Amino acid sequence: MLITIPDVLDKKELDVVHDFISQANFVDGKLSAGSEAIDVKNNLEMQTSDQLMAQLNNLVMGKLVRHPVYLNAAMPAKIASPFYAKYSKGMQYGNHIDDPIMGPAGQRYRTDLSITVFLNSPEDYDGGELVVQTAYGEQRVKLEAGNAVMYPSGSTHRVAEVTSGERIVAVTWLQSMVRDPAQRELLYRLSQARDILLDKSKGEEETELVSNAYINLVRMWSDL
Repeated sequence: MLITIPDVLDKKELDVVHDFISQANFVDGKLSAGSEAIDVKNNLEMQTSDQLMAQLNNLVMGKLVRHPVYLNAAMPAKIASPFYAKYSKGMQYGNHIDDPIMGPAGQRYRTDLSITVFLNSPEDYDGGELVVQTAYGEQRVKLEAGNAVMYPSGSTHRVAEVTSGERIVAVTWLQSMVRDPAQRELLYRLSQARDILLDKSKGEEETELVSNAYINLVRMWSDL
């Protein structure tokens, strides 16, 4: 399931992000690639030691982790610090599957979901779509600046070649409280119905039944 997370960052926040990025140092993205991805990865990434990283994360991740779509769809248990990546003309990231386990010793986490936050306008570059293989075929994603997309980390995906301009994104991964993707999708759809009922029919019997079913399914399926 691909989920769009709208309006993670507004225009003023994006201006601040761009100011941070303009001051940052970027290195070859292969330095952070796994053993398989290293052969297909061609981008630039902000150095993790950069002094601006903490401030940038406070803004980008601070907004993402409070977003209701993220919370309801991901049901996050752990989330990683993001990579900030640039793709200039001729750069791309070939077909790959994200590593199943990430993080330093003592802070390891399972990658259930991947998130790409688009940090510049789609008019700023040609190509550069995120292409995800799904049961319904290839899904090509290129969103407005400030929006994000969340997709299964175990899906084969790639970034199409940028043919002009520059693509700028933040990418992160998370471990969900609910490991099974089908269960996660069901809970997300049920949470949407629950929210509608709580807004329109709070206190009614049907609202209580749906809410109780949602809460007890979370209890049943959660790893925690």
